[in-house]
Amino acid sequence: MNEIEEKLKEGLIFSVNKPYKWTSSDVVRKVKSILRYRYNLKKIKTGHAGTLDPLATGVLVICVGRATKKAEEIQAGEKEYIADIRFGATTPCCDLEKPIDAVFPYEHITRDALETALKKFTGTIQQIPPLFSAKMINGTRAYEFARKGEDVEIKAATVNIVEIEILKFDLPDVILRIVCSKGTYIRSIARDLGFEMQSGAHLTNLCRTRSGNFLLDNCLDINDLEKYFENFETK
Repeated sequence: MNEIEEKLKEGLIFSVNKPYKWTSSDVVRKVKSILRYRYNLKKIKTGHAGTLDPLATGVLVICVGRATKKAEEIQAGEKEYIADIRFGATTPCCDLEKPIDAVFPYEHITRDALETALKKFTGTIQQIPPLFSAKMINGTRAYEFARKGEDVEIKAATVNIVEIEILKFDLPDVILRIVCSKGTYIRSIARDLGFEMQSGAHLTNLCRTRSGNFLLDNCLDINDLEKYFENFETK
Protein backbone atom coordinates (compact mmCIF):
# COMPACT_ATOMS: atom_id res chain seq x y z
CA MET A 1 0.00 0.00 0.00
CA ASN A 2 1.46 3.38 -1.00
CA GLU A 3 1.46 6.54 1.10
CA ILE A 4 -1.60 8.10 -0.63
CA GLU A 5 -3.72 4.98 -0.13
CA GLU A 6 -2.71 4.81 3.52
CA LYS A 7 -3.66 8.47 4.05
CA LEU A 8 -7.05 7.90 2.44
CA LYS A 9 -7.78 4.82 4.52
CA GLU A 10 -6.64 6.62 7.65
CA GLY A 11 -9.50 9.01 7.09
CA LEU A 12 -10.64 12.02 5.12
CA ILE A 13 -13.53 14.44 5.74
CA PHE A 14 -14.66 17.15 3.32
CA SER A 15 -17.90 18.76 2.18
CA VAL A 16 -19.55 19.00 -1.23
CA ASN A 17 -22.24 21.37 -2.50
CA LYS A 18 -24.75 18.69 -3.49
CA PRO A 19 -26.16 19.42 -6.95
CA TYR A 20 -29.88 19.80 -7.65
CA LYS A 21 -31.60 16.47 -8.39
CA TRP A 22 -28.60 14.43 -7.23
CA THR A 23 -29.26 12.11 -4.32
CA SER A 24 -26.83 12.09 -1.42
CA SER A 25 -25.92 8.54 -2.46
CA ASP A 26 -25.13 9.79 -5.98
CA VAL A 27 -22.43 12.03 -4.51
CA VAL A 28 -20.98 9.14 -2.48
CA ARG A 29 -20.94 6.98 -5.62
CA LYS A 30 -19.09 9.75 -7.47
CA VAL A 31 -16.41 9.84 -4.76
CA LYS A 32 -16.14 6.05 -4.73
CA SER A 33 -15.74 6.06 -8.51
CA ILE A 34 -12.82 8.48 -8.28
CA LEU A 35 -11.18 6.42 -5.53
CA ARG A 36 -11.67 3.23 -7.52
CA TYR A 37 -10.24 4.42 -10.81
CA ARG A 38 -7.59 6.80 -9.48
CA TYR A 39 -6.20 4.63 -6.68
CA ASN A 40 -7.74 1.19 -7.36
CA LEU A 41 -9.42 1.38 -3.94
CA LYS A 42 -12.48 -0.80 -4.45
CA LYS A 43 -13.43 -1.54 -0.84
CA ILE A 44 -12.61 1.68 1.01
CA LYS A 45 -15.45 2.86 3.23
CA THR A 46 -17.18 6.02 2.01
CA GLY A 47 -20.36 7.67 3.27
CA HIS A 48 -22.11 10.95 4.03
CA ALA A 49 -23.15 12.60 7.28
CA GLY A 50 -26.75 13.72 6.87
CA THR A 51 -29.01 13.08 3.89
CA LEU A 52 -30.26 15.88 1.66
CA ASP A 53 -33.40 15.44 -0.47
CA PRO A 54 -32.79 15.20 -4.24
CA LEU A 55 -34.31 18.65 -4.85
CA ALA A 56 -32.19 20.26 -2.13
CA THR A 57 -28.67 21.62 -2.61
CA GLY A 58 -25.91 22.61 -0.24
CA VAL A 59 -23.60 21.18 2.38
CA LEU A 60 -23.14 17.43 2.25
CA VAL A 61 -20.32 16.14 4.44
CA ILE A 62 -18.40 13.19 2.98
CA CYS A 63 -16.36 10.78 5.11
CA VAL A 64 -13.75 8.41 3.69
CA GLY A 65 -11.89 5.52 5.30
CA ARG A 66 -11.74 5.41 9.09
CA ALA A 67 -13.34 8.86 9.22
CA THR A 68 -16.69 7.19 8.50
CA LYS A 69 -16.71 6.38 12.22
CA LYS A 70 -17.19 10.11 12.83
CA ALA A 71 -20.22 10.42 10.53
CA GLU A 72 -22.77 10.06 13.32
CA GLU A 73 -21.01 12.67 15.44
CA ILE A 74 -20.90 15.11 12.51
CA GLN A 75 -24.53 14.43 11.62
CA ALA A 76 -25.56 15.41 15.15
CA GLY A 77 -24.41 18.97 14.55
CA GLU A 78 -26.71 21.96 14.14
CA LYS A 79 -27.96 22.72 10.60
CA GLU A 80 -28.83 25.94 8.77
CA TYR A 81 -31.07 26.14 5.70
CA ILE A 82 -32.39 28.76 3.30
CA ALA A 83 -35.92 27.66 2.39
CA ASP A 84 -38.12 29.06 -0.38
CA ILE A 85 -41.77 28.40 0.51
CA ARG A 86 -44.81 29.04 -1.67
CA PHE A 87 -48.21 29.52 -0.08
CA GLY A 88 -51.50 28.71 -1.77
CA ALA A 89 -50.82 25.13 -2.85
CA THR A 90 -49.75 21.74 -1.51
CA THR A 91 -48.05 18.71 -3.01
CA PRO A 92 -48.03 15.11 -1.71
CA CYS A 93 -44.31 15.30 -0.87
CA CYS A 94 -44.34 18.94 0.33
CA ASP A 95 -41.90 20.04 -2.39
CA LEU A 96 -41.77 20.11 -6.22
CA GLU A 97 -41.00 16.42 -6.70
CA LYS A 98 -44.74 15.76 -7.10
CA PRO A 99 -47.35 17.99 -8.81
CA ILE A 100 -49.74 20.26 -6.91
CA ASP A 101 -52.68 18.35 -5.45
CA ALA A 102 -54.71 21.20 -3.87
CA VAL A 103 -54.89 25.00 -3.98
CA PHE A 104 -55.81 27.45 -1.21
CA PRO A 105 -56.26 31.20 -0.72
CA TYR A 106 -53.19 33.03 0.53
CA GLU A 107 -54.04 36.72 0.07
CA HIS A 108 -55.04 37.07 3.73
CA ILE A 109 -51.49 36.28 4.94
CA THR A 110 -49.53 39.26 6.24
CA ARG A 111 -45.90 39.52 7.30
CA ASP A 112 -46.96 40.31 10.85
CA ALA A 113 -49.19 37.25 10.98
CA LEU A 114 -46.38 35.10 9.62
CA GLU A 115 -43.94 36.48 12.20
CA THR A 116 -46.41 35.58 14.95
CA ALA A 117 -46.96 32.09 13.53
CA LEU A 118 -43.23 31.38 13.30
CA LYS A 119 -42.91 31.77 17.07
CA LYS A 120 -44.93 28.55 17.40
CA PHE A 121 -42.32 26.79 15.29
CA THR A 122 -39.35 27.92 17.38
CA GLY A 123 -37.92 25.90 20.23
CA THR A 124 -38.46 22.22 20.99
CA ILE A 125 -41.45 21.04 18.95
CA GLN A 126 -43.12 17.82 17.85
CA GLN A 127 -42.89 17.33 14.09
CA ILE A 128 -44.43 14.69 11.84
CA PRO A 129 -42.09 13.77 8.95
CA PRO A 130 -43.51 13.86 5.41
CA LEU A 131 -44.98 10.61 4.11
CA PHE A 132 -42.56 10.87 1.19
CA SER A 133 -39.46 10.56 3.38
CA ALA A 134 -36.83 8.03 4.39
CA LYS A 135 -38.34 7.70 7.86
CA MET A 136 -38.46 4.04 8.93
CA ILE A 137 -41.87 2.54 9.77
CA ASN A 138 -41.70 -1.05 10.97
CA GLY A 139 -38.54 -1.60 8.96
CA THR A 140 -39.82 0.01 5.76
CA ARG A 141 -39.11 3.49 4.40
CA ALA A 142 -42.13 5.79 4.54
CA TYR A 143 -41.80 6.69 0.86
CA GLU A 144 -42.29 3.05 -0.08
CA PHE A 145 -45.76 3.12 1.48
CA ALA A 146 -46.45 6.49 -0.16
CA ARG A 147 -45.53 5.22 -3.62
CA LYS A 148 -48.01 2.36 -3.17
CA GLY A 149 -50.71 4.76 -2.03
CA GLU A 150 -50.88 3.08 1.39
CA ASP A 151 -51.93 5.12 4.42
CA VAL A 152 -49.63 4.66 7.39
CA GLU A 153 -49.22 6.48 10.65
CA ILE A 154 -45.96 8.34 11.08
CA LYS A 155 -45.19 9.21 14.67
CA ALA A 156 -44.13 12.71 15.59
CA ALA A 157 -40.48 13.29 16.45
CA THR A 158 -38.98 15.85 18.80
CA VAL A 159 -36.82 18.43 17.02
CA ASN A 160 -35.34 21.75 18.05
CA ILE A 161 -35.79 24.85 15.91
CA VAL A 162 -33.16 27.31 17.12
CA GLU A 163 -34.10 30.23 14.90
CA ILE A 164 -36.36 31.17 11.99
CA GLU A 165 -35.85 34.45 10.16
CA ILE A 166 -37.87 35.90 7.29
CA LEU A 167 -35.44 36.94 4.55
CA LYS A 168 -38.06 37.82 1.95
CA PHE A 169 -41.84 38.27 2.00
CA ASP A 170 -43.40 38.50 -1.47
CA LEU A 171 -46.62 36.49 -1.56
CA PRO A 172 -47.22 33.80 -2.50
CA ASP A 173 -43.50 33.28 -1.88
CA VAL A 174 -41.42 33.73 1.25
CA ILE A 175 -37.78 32.90 1.97
CA LEU A 176 -36.80 31.74 5.46
CA ARG A 177 -33.48 31.12 7.16
CA ILE A 178 -33.87 28.18 9.52
CA VAL A 179 -31.38 26.96 12.13
CA CYS A 180 -32.33 23.58 13.58
CA SER A 181 -31.30 20.27 15.06
CA LYS A 182 -30.61 17.10 13.13
CA GLY A 183 -33.70 15.18 12.07
CA THR A 184 -35.69 18.31 11.24
CA TYR A 185 -37.70 18.14 8.02
CA ILE A 186 -37.91 21.56 6.38
CA ARG A 187 -40.65 20.19 4.12
CA SER A 188 -42.70 19.53 7.24
CA ILE A 189 -42.17 23.12 8.38
CA ALA A 190 -43.49 24.33 5.01
CA ARG A 191 -46.48 21.98 5.21
CA ASP A 192 -47.34 22.87 8.81
CA LEU A 193 -46.81 26.58 8.26
CA GLY A 194 -49.36 26.44 5.45
CA PHE A 195 -51.92 24.91 7.79
CA GLU A 196 -51.09 27.42 10.52
CA MET A 197 -51.71 30.29 8.10
CA GLN A 198 -55.07 28.75 7.04
CA SER A 199 -53.71 28.05 3.60
CA GLY A 200 -51.41 25.46 2.08
CA ALA A 201 -47.69 25.59 1.35
CA HIS A 202 -44.79 23.65 -0.10
CA LEU A 203 -41.05 24.05 -0.65
CA THR A 204 -39.88 25.41 -4.00
CA ASN A 205 -36.18 25.51 -3.16
CA LEU A 206 -33.95 24.39 -0.30
CA CYS A 207 -30.26 24.92 0.36
CA ARG A 208 -28.34 23.69 3.41
CA THR A 209 -25.85 26.45 4.15
CA ARG A 210 -24.28 24.88 7.23
CA SER A 211 -23.89 21.45 8.78
CA GLY A 212 -22.11 21.67 12.10
CA ASN A 213 -18.88 23.53 11.37
CA PHE A 214 -19.04 22.89 7.62
CA LEU A 215 -20.09 25.97 5.63
CA LEU A 216 -21.47 26.25 2.11
CA ASP A 217 -18.77 28.78 1.17
CA ASN A 218 -16.11 26.15 1.85
CA CYS A 219 -17.78 23.30 -0.04
CA LEU A 220 -16.32 21.66 -3.13
CA ASP A 221 -18.28 21.86 -6.36
CA ILE A 222 -19.09 18.39 -7.68
CA ASN A 223 -16.99 19.15 -10.78
CA ASP A 224 -13.95 19.96 -8.61
CA LEU A 225 -13.68 16.54 -6.97
CA GLU A 226 -11.07 15.24 -9.40
CA LYS A 227 -8.96 18.34 -8.84
CA TYR A 228 -9.39 17.98 -5.07
CA PHE A 229 -7.86 14.51 -5.11
CA GLU A 230 -5.06 15.69 -7.41
CA ASN A 231 -4.18 18.33 -4.83
CA PHE A 232 -4.53 15.75 -2.06
CA GLU A 233 -1.70 13.77 -3.63
CA THR A 234 0.67 16.71 -3.39
CA LYS A 235 -0.02 17.50 0.30
